[in-house]
Amino acid sequence: MASAGRTCSLFCSSSCCFLAFLCFQLVINTGVSGSELQWDERGYILYCPCMGRFGNQADHFLGALQFAKGLDRTLVLPPWIVYRHRKPPYTNLHVPFKDWFQVEPLQEFHRVLPMEDFMDQLASEHWPPEHRKSFCFKMAASRSADKSTCPAKEGNPFGPFWDNFSVNFVGSELYEGLSYTTQDSNMVNKWQKKYPPAQFPVLAFMGAPANFPVLPQNIDLHRYLHWSDGMMAEVTQVIDQNLPRPYVGIHLRNGNDWVNACEHVDESRSHLFASGQCVGYGRNTAKTLTKEMCLPSKKEVLKAVKKAVKKIKAKSIFVATDNDAMLPELRKEFKKLTVFQLNPEVPQLDLAILGQADHFVGNCVSTFTAFVTRERKAANKPTMFFAFNQDKKIKEEL
Repeated sequence: MASAGRTCSLFCSSSCCFLAFLCFQLVINTGVSGSELQWDERGYILYCPCMGRFGNQADHFLGALQFAKGLDRTLVLPPWIVYRHRKPPYTNLHVPFKDWFQVEPLQEFHRVLPMEDFMDQLASEHWPPEHRKSFCFKMAASRSADKSTCPAKEGNPFGPFWDNFSVNFVGSELYEGLSYTTQDSNMVNKWQKKYPPAQFPVLAFMGAPANFPVLPQNIDLHRYLHWSDGMMAEVTQVIDQNLPRPYVGIHLRNGNDWVNACEHVDESRSHLFASGQCVGYGRNTAKTLTKEMCLPSKKEVLKAVKKAVKKIKAKSIFVATDNDAMLPELRKEFKKLTVFQLNPEVPQLDLAILGQADHFVGNCVSTFTAFVTRERKAANKPTMFFAFNQDKKIKEEL
């Protein structure tokens, strides 16, 4: 096991490193096999995490976890979808949930089960192919050719996700007048009345049964989301070899897609993607969202990092980014500090390293930053946002 870990170095961006990492995870997880699974008569929830990249999928996961608990059904943990649009073989990668996160801490909150285990051990008997139906809003069905069928496998990532488990649907269940906010007992009753577990043991949703961005009341569920041992072993190795403590972690979101997204910032409204994490979630009490908060200038980045460095007397800076890491500018400004970028094939390593930082500066609007913010909040670690005045108290209307 130890030798397997040593052979997997992720200090490069080649595809072979990524595959080696996944093989290492497989070795770890293969050794953790539970007893034969028993069918849960209270029912199951499956869904495709089919909206956006990891940050969006994580937002949806927290909502789906709360939804499953509200309906008292076991949540089947879907694999994470990794898009490889620019790399051969240009197909999606479906990473088992437990490769990146531990399953056991989630079970402290509610019943969960990896999708691989559900399909391998339970589906053939209790959810046979002839009984598999897709669930979706009536509005979603209007996009299908017959206007009455869930387009559950139309296009990418929908089709490839279900094909990964050889799932085809023989019918659809359409609903309206329902929401995914199960803190409302009346809503829970509506779901249970419409889809009792005895008649509908498996609710297989076309997309995540959750709101986006994550609802404020579900943010604290992140405390049950713990990185896998394999991930943390890699993170510890990176930090020990490259980042003298204390270190500041920063997330720079500045790719072309993000530049275009920030054009939609309208100072008359405060909420875009994950902006509630810094401006507040209340419609009437949230602070103003500015374009500088969405796409900070280099001057603003250096200013915020300088403040964080001074605050903890940092010895190093870790940079995670989707595009420009600003390494020349940062190294010029902080000559005595180590400035390090990993640029891994597995961006989740960046997330985990940012979560371990002694101080963190992130992007107010980004769901990637929001993942780090939630993890650090659960661990009581400090977080700042570019171009946002942290010193003013945010009143949140939950």
